[in-house]
Amino acid sequence: MAKSPSFRTVRWVRTLNLLAQVVLFVGLFAGLNYLAVQYSWRFDLTSNHRHSLSPETRAYLKNLAQPVRIIVTLSADSDNEQVTHAHRDVSALLREYGFATAANARGKVTTEFLDVFQRRREAEVLGIDQPNTILVLCGDRRRVVGLDELYRVENQEKKAFRGEQAFTAAILDVSSPTKKKIYFLTGHGEMAIDDVSPERGLSALDAELKARNFAVESLDLSLARKIPEDAAVLVIVGQQGRFDAAEQELLRQYLTTRAGRILALLAPGYPTGLDDLFFDWGVLVDDVLVFDQGPTGQSETGDLILPALAEHEITHSLLSYKIPLRFGLSRSVRPDPGRTLDANLDVKSLVATSEQAWGERNYRERGTPTYNLGVDLPGRIIVVTASERHAARNNLPFTVPGGRLVTFGSADWIANGRLGVIGNLSFFMAAVNWTTDRDIDLNVPARPIDKFQLSLSQQQLQRLRYSLIFVLPGLAAVLGLVVYMTRRN
Repeated sequence: MAKSPSFRTVRWVRTLNLLAQVVLFVGLFAGLNYLAVQYSWRFDLTSNHRHSLSPETRAYLKNLAQPVRIIVTLSADSDNEQVTHAHRDVSALLREYGFATAANARGKVTTEFLDVFQRRREAEVLGIDQPNTILVLCGDRRRVVGLDELYRVENQEKKAFRGEQAFTAAILDVSSPTKKKIYFLTGHGEMAIDDVSPERGLSALDAELKARNFAVESLDLSLARKIPEDAAVLVIVGQQGRFDAAEQELLRQYLTTRAGRILALLAPGYPTGLDDLFFDWGVLVDDVLVFDQGPTGQSETGDLILPALAEHEITHSLLSYKIPLRFGLSRSVRPDPGRTLDANLDVKSLVATSEQAWGERNYRERGTPTYNLGVDLPGRIIVVTASERHAARNNLPFTVPGGRLVTFGSADWIANGRLGVIGNLSFFMAAVNWTTDRDIDLNVPARPIDKFQLSLSQQQLQRLRYSLIFVLPGLAAVLGLVVYMTRRN
């Protein structure tokens, strides 16, 4: 007769069996987590790949050599529905940047959500004084990404999310070791970047440019007699004296031989001394003062209300959101009808008045201005014109960008007192970005915003309501009864 094992032996065997199961389970769990961390795979099964970064962005992030912080002050609980939607889209996108740089020890992208009201001290340290701001930081270099950069809008309706293009461009910008330098010309009575007056001061603009990682300096051509090699763009704002021939030649050579970039904001009533330069670039600057008696042409304070006229990189935001500009005293700057035909020169009108406006030539005379047929400029008056010259390259079937000139018929619209007007700052920054090639179009497709709408009749809604209330609970009850009867039998 076989001897049966003792209860103590059986108990030890069971205990060892349980310990082995625990060890195997812990080992399996730890192994799976190790594999998930070291060899993780993520698959985006959405139709538009809304949860995936483009190959170009991933290539840039792979070579990122410095850590980048992104501070988001958008709120998920905002009363503004636009801000709530932007918070959702931005948080999902920035999570992908974090995943893409998780294995990059030197160049990680981290995201922090900050409530500027509850954490006011931290916001002040970061230089954030307004909510709904997205700040990209790398060392002491910073750039602000605005909500208007995140979406492509048509007829005041969001059509696509452009967040990846905006954030990738911002990350590349702040991670670059050098800042693009903007020189404001002086010596001819121009408006100054260190002036705090509301009428002719540009101190607010200076702060905005520095907040966007630009270096800003003043330049007096009458003293320097040369244009620095690091000049990304020259800005002329409200000059009251004439440029001499030598200065004009310096600017012409800068535009032509160095593919330079100039923003010329011209106050009416003052000769510029740059007539030959403007002629070379297909721009005619008229000595007129613009008046607009149309129903929507002027504000209650007499400012001109100016809509964007044509699609361009500079006017895209204005056209998308239907935002007008507000200029003070303005003159006409238009494509020169007598310019020499040049296939490499592209001249485009960007902003204009209404059809009821005119350009008054006798504006220096006292009295009520009236339109004089055959003397004044009639109809829609162009007040902003952009010129770009492309240079052919060794007879190849493509061109390379040449110089760029944007001419504005007014200067006080970027002064401290008017810069806060909705549209003015974003329009000037769009001109700066275009002239400095700051936001070259990346090969990053915008993500379409899909909208699904379920149209049901009243009868269909009633059926759906009854199905949710009675049918689904009834099916669950029947299934439970079947299981109960099966187990009982």
